Amino acid sequence: MNRLAIIYDHVRWEEKALVNTAKKKGIDLETINSSDLIIDLDNDIDMPDLILQRSVSYFKSLHSTAALEGKGKRVINQLFTSIHAGNKLFTHTLLKNANIPTPRAFIAFTHENALKAMDRLGYPVVLKPTIGSWGRLIALLNDKDAADAVLEDREHMFPIYQIYYIEEFVKRPPRDIRAIVVGEEVVGAIYRYSGVNQWKTNMALGGRAELCEVSKEMEDLCIKASKALKGDIVGVDLMESDEKGLLIHEVNNTTEFKNVARITGVDIPSKMIDYALSLK
Repeated sequence: MNRLAIIYDHVRWEEKALVNTAKKKGIDLETINSSDLIIDLDNDIDMPDLILQRSVSYFKSLHSTAALEGKGKRVINQLFTSIHAGNKLFTHTLLKNANIPTPRAFIAFTHENALKAMDRLGYPVVLKPTIGSWGRLIALLNDKDAADAVLEDREHMFPIYQIYYIEEFVKRPPRDIRAIVVGEEVVGAIYRYSGVNQWKTNMALGGRAELCEVSKEMEDLCIKASKALKGDIVGVDLMESDEKGLLIHEVNNTTEFKNVARITGVDIPSKMIDYALSLK
């Protein structure tokens, strides 16, 4: 019988769907809360060789993946993907090096230099933490006064928030695109529309979703982005720039796929598990 483990820290719709699908397929599945993990780094461990990493926490995911790969386990996604997809600067660098269109961005390390970078980009600009999800602490800054106030606030936060990742504001429709890539297949995509009085498109902030037909251009870009980050199963977020066309602005490691599955009707959990088992 095939053995597979799923590591999680929060049981979302996605994790429940993966567990139910594995049971239907007759897979010997082990579910492990990352908080319960104790990994002997120097001796053999009793754990399946194939592991789906579903921890929401960037740091738990990163370190547990590193430890398990060190024990010879095949983790989906791999450590390289976990490191780079979880950091917007790292993602940007890999996308640019692969000639994948992505929003123009600067990195700065002081309040003063962040303002200089914003002046070079031209307002409005978007300030993002390099690590984070669900649109948290992302700020749209329309002028220097607003930027100065937000940067002053960030100076009193943890040091990671004094790494200033500054991105151009992309003129686009009030939506972005979430595509799910499994292996070398884009299994489905949706438009994510901004909620009322919101410019962000995160579904966690009250946006709505609609079906997005996957064009050849989108498919090629998404697969290329996944390969740039050595991804197995990733969510790729795209924007439709009025001036530059499709831009990829994020690649998600332990991606949520509930809305893509709901809107497209694609059995994404089944595709994920079948792909994982194909790696044996």
